[in-house]
Amino acid sequence: MQRWNGWGDESVTYALSAEALAFLGERLGLGSPIHDATFDDACAQVPASRLAPHPLIDTRPATRVRHALGQSLPDWFKLRHGRIGAVPDGVAFPDSALQVRQLLEYARHACVAVIPHGGGTSVAGHLTVAAGPRPVLSLSLQRLSALGHLDREAQLATFGAGVYGPDLEAQLRAHGYTLGHYPQSFEYSTLGGWIATRSSGQQSLRYGRIEQLFAGGEVETPCGTLTIPTFPASAAGIDLREMVLGSEGRLGILTQATVRVSPLPPHEAFHAVFFPDWGQAQAAVRALAQARLPLCMLRLSNALETQTMLTLAGHKKLVGLLERYLSLRGCGDSKCMLMVGVSGEEKPARTALRGALALARRHRGVHVGRHMGDKWKQGRFRNVYLRNGAWEHGYVIDTVETAVDWSRVAPMMAALEQAGAGALAAHGEQVHAYTHLSHVYAQGASVYTTYVYRLAPTYEENMARWRSLKDAASAAIVANGGTISHQHGVGTDHAPWLAAEKGELGIAAMRALFRQFDPQGMMNPGKLLPEAGGGL
Repeated sequence: MQRWNGWGDESVTYALSAEALAFLGERLGLGSPIHDATFDDACAQVPASRLAPHPLIDTRPATRVRHALGQSLPDWFKLRHGRIGAVPDGVAFPDSALQVRQLLEYARHACVAVIPHGGGTSVAGHLTVAAGPRPVLSLSLQRLSALGHLDREAQLATFGAGVYGPDLEAQLRAHGYTLGHYPQSFEYSTLGGWIATRSSGQQSLRYGRIEQLFAGGEVETPCGTLTIPTFPASAAGIDLREMVLGSEGRLGILTQATVRVSPLPPHEAFHAVFFPDWGQAQAAVRALAQARLPLCMLRLSNALETQTMLTLAGHKKLVGLLERYLSLRGCGDSKCMLMVGVSGEEKPARTALRGALALARRHRGVHVGRHMGDKWKQGRFRNVYLRNGAWEHGYVIDTVETAVDWSRVAPMMAALEQAGAGALAAHGEQVHAYTHLSHVYAQGASVYTTYVYRLAPTYEENMARWRSLKDAASAAIVANGGTISHQHGVGTDHAPWLAAEKGELGIAAMRALFRQFDPQGMMNPGKLLPEAGGGL
């Protein structure tokens, strides 16, 4: 059963060891857990639905609460403190594009706002229900999940947009293929959500970001059906796929998507390499990215993240032996860990790995084999459960991410960590901030910073701390020339900073595009672009 007020399956836990709790206690002070509201408490707050009866719409309080919020920290505060706020008036579960079309017609005639709902994993406020007189319908795509067609010659697969990551891969693997798209939210996010938010998977260095994988599909809009055919390439004007990618539900509902798939790789391996310090590590990763070796992943942790991950891993004796060995090889307290992944036919993959390790040695990299890589792969989707474990001990975890050119990577990393420290200091609190480069390119890299700090006793205090942190980090991103989102989309949380990236003319063009497909402003209002005038 999926948690209603946290991440993932209720049966999966992430217990913090005594060493991990001591580590956090030394840096932040002792955490104080709060008493979480119950699901019954949340359901008791739900008002009567304002929607007219419809055979496809469920208006029960329990269903509405489970579709009201995502996984952002403000969403968690609302759920855990029992301050749910506005919820959708109903949740629809169509099982075909025709039913989606009928629901949009229903919503248009009844002046109802529509929020698309995939896996509910948004960390940027994509599912927030705006309070107001207009009823709100959450439109769940979970029943649109089948593999409709597989073209082996063109290596194209067409799915319902509501398919979850594991189900998508299972259906492809049965035919010997993979999409290879593995965001951190893989277990509970959907293909449609990946496209709508321009997602990036952990192995995008080989398989590409979702914009390289998305080949075409169908979108049901308030004005009709937008069909996007698949082409290997086209010079016929503006690429319609680009209007859908990152549109966050403002155009309509993506009902099916055709994606570019690859044969299952016969060989895949992940190896760990340590560097003496950040300067050597970043130089090595930049050289690897610009050498364009056929790797599937390069993930670099700074010194504090490396220390944190080794502490959380447990196995104190084994970690101690590793650290003594690394110290003898010149990797002491400032060491940074790089995870290198290869995937494909065995011989070319091993050749690529040898080339990567040789280049890493030029920057004093110390290869420690694939044991840590194997452990990382086994737990690659379990690490997000740390949020649940930390909360139980009175700590909260939040993240920000951006992307910049190589010359700005180190300054951005420092600015984001300093911004977090300054924001929490204003509340008399400390923050444990650490960073990794989650995706690298020849031009630059994503910069992904995690903040851990203590939970406050009240909802108001927790929201105030988060607001200070979010504002400071977002301001630092803009000041240092970064994008406001590399992989999580915009939603409501990042919308105030979008104009700094797109400019007034760009924002106006986006509004005009949405108005073309949705003249009433009924599709996910207030997301991506702040509401202006009539909701567009």
